[in-house]
Amino acid sequence: MSGTTGLPAGTPEGAPTGAAQDTSVADRLAALERENAELRARLLGVLPPGGDGQRVATARGPRRLRTAAAVVLIVLGALLAPAGAVAAWAQRELTDTDRYVATVGPLAGDPVVQSAVAGRITQEVVSRIDVAALLGQVTSGLAERGVPPRATEAIGALQAPLTSGVESFVRRAADEVVRSDAFEQAWVQANRVAHEQLLQVMRGDQGEVLQVGQDGQLTIQLAGVIELLKQRLVDRGLDVAARIPEVSASFTVAQSSELVTLQNRYAQVVALTTWLPWVALGLLAAGVLVAVHRMRALLVAGLALAAAMVVLGIGLAVARGIYLDALSGRVLRLDAAEVVFDQLVSFLRATMRTVGVLGLVVALAAYLGGASASARSLRAGFSRLAARGRGAAEERGVTTGPVGLWLGRHRGFARAVVVGLAVLWLLLASPPTPGLIVTIAVVALVVLGLLELLARPARTPGASPPVAA
Repeated sequence: MSGTTGLPAGTPEGAPTGAAQDTSVADRLAALERENAELRARLLGVLPPGGDGQRVATARGPRRLRTAAAVVLIVLGALLAPAGAVAAWAQRELTDTDRYVATVGPLAGDPVVQSAVAGRITQEVVSRIDVAALLGQVTSGLAERGVPPRATEAIGALQAPLTSGVESFVRRAADEVVRSDAFEQAWVQANRVAHEQLLQVMRGDQGEVLQVGQDGQLTIQLAGVIELLKQRLVDRGLDVAARIPEVSASFTVAQSSELVTLQNRYAQVVALTTWLPWVALGLLAAGVLVAVHRMRALLVAGLALAAAMVVLGIGLAVARGIYLDALSGRVLRLDAAEVVFDQLVSFLRATMRTVGVLGLVVALAAYLGGASASARSLRAGFSRLAARGRGAAEERGVTTGPVGLWLGRHRGFARAVVVGLAVLWLLLASPPTPGLIVTIAVVALVVLGLLELLARPARTPGASPPVAA
């Protein structure tokens, strides 16, 4: 009977009562709290399996060293990234003829450069047409035919307007020449040959087409363009142009004292530009691998790479202003020098934008795959949405069958394959562009989303099928 045992009604015999029961519950809660703390520490990577709370402090030393090493490596990689981008651009411009021609080729169609070249070849041709000598011959011929001296003196007074007329005539012909397809072909061919001789110049051998002056002027010969102009003048009736000897005129492509330094240290520059980009990327990758929280380090590395490209863009704008200020008063057409500079660094700007976008995409991918509360919430929300979609499809008899079950069991492997294919696509692209990087990222996200939708979790026996909410 319950009254004789002294136990509350419904309490089994032998069960702890009163203070003993409270003590048992408190001990169990304390044990659960200890286990929870140890599990949390293991998840954070500071406590190996089988340890206890007292080993957390001991594990903090290596953890801090890894974090410090990761920070140093990522910072060094970010600092070298702008120099690496410049080095990659310079290396391609120095060693790849097609890249060099693709860089300077469009200058032939730029109106400012066309005007500058037309003015240069007009000056060379007009300086070699002796208008005074021509008038002297005309005057002598008229005198031999008995023309009064007053008339011959009047003809002599026409020297200035005739000189101006000849110059205008030559300039119109020069403008037509530089706007023709023949000029573009001559420009491209001259630069293609010039690139081969550029390598000779960098090694210290002066070429016939491209030359580096003592003050660092990088010039291209315009003899072929002047021959086109002479032929055009002869066709228009200015026969005296045919007697102009071969003209060795040049057009300055770039002017910097650093070109002389580059010429003197060509071998070292080639070696540096070849390896520096890989060193920068290697430092960033090493920082991510060394870090305790790799996804967080990858996020920081991506943002640091994007920030480095912003710094490079600012530096390029400053360098442009300094370069043009240095040429002010030293060149006749500063606007042409500005166009040439912008065209020469066009591929560098493209590289800068591409690497910057790549850094942002990597940072976004690291955030979505990270352990932050917001990232976990986003992933959980998408998983619930995918589960509802699968449930709604299964209610209508549409399932992914064994394929979905396989994807559910090997979801991590499938994700790794998608990411690997995206990286391979990027590596094989030539050349990668910001638009291509964004396209690859979007395609990869869509495919990963489809995998999540198609993957079916394996059901335990007796479990009811999921119902769409």
